[in-house]
Amino acid sequence: MKIVILVLLFAVLVSLFSGLYFVYKDKGTTNRAVISLTIRIVLSVLVFLLLIGSYYFGWIPAEGM
Repeated sequence: MKIVILVLLFAVLVSLFSGLYFVYKDKGTTNRAVISLTIRIVLSVLVFLLLIGSYYFGWIPAEGM
C-alpha cells in the first residue's frame, strides 16, 4: 500500500510541475495547463480517498492512539 501511495504522490508532483511548465511555455494559448492541473486534482483526491479507505478497512494501523 505504501508503494501505491508513493507512486500516486510522485504522479501528483509530476502533474504539478508539468502544469507549471505548460503555463510558462504556452502563455495561455492552449489548455494543456488546465488538463494537467485537473489530472493533479483527480490524483490528489484519489490519494485522499485511498488513505481514508485504507484506514477504514484496517490496512493502515492507527498508531499513537
